[in-house]
Amino acid sequence: MARGPADVILESMNTVLVAYASKHGSTAEIAEVIADKMRESGLEVDCMPVRDVESLERYDAVVLGSALYLNHWRTDATRFLREQAEGLAERPLWVFSSGPVGEASTALEPKRIVAEIERLGAREHVVFGGRLPSEAHGPFEQVLVRKTPTQYRDRRYWAEIRAWAARIAEAIVTLEPVGPPRSG
Repeated sequence: MARGPADVILESMNTVLVAYASKHGSTAEIAEVIADKMRESGLEVDCMPVRDVESLERYDAVVLGSALYLNHWRTDATRFLREQAEGLAERPLWVFSSGPVGEASTALEPKRIVAEIERLGAREHVVFGGRLPSEAHGPFEQVLVRKTPTQYRDRRYWAEIRAWAARIAEAIVTLEPVGPPRSG
């Protein structure tokens, strides 16, 4: 069936990519919870590591997340941001970082990443607490795990993460598409 200009207005946005860069799996778990919450709103959501994303063509919106270590994003996330900049700028974009643990549970975002996210027009950028690895690798992680009290080793607040995902889903459902329908 042929489509006309009116179909563009009637067709809603519904295909979302949740892409992430994770070192020990904590950020991947956050991304999966975000994707699951968005699916509850009837959206079609693909959730995958940034290194597995070949194209943004089929997606109406993108949620991008990266683990945050020592105030740096994962290399594959920064590469994705750079290589997919044009496509990201053309779609609604939400961004999250995860990683801070410990009593203070704060983080300093990399200034270049924040500037690039703002330049691309991200609708929101949040920082979620992270989780220390269950099996520490290397001396730095071993000391970090040993010196961090048990109650501060996992600072992911799932209700906050799900609420953020629900707000994104609501925003996507109410957005009108811009341009011709994408081929799938």
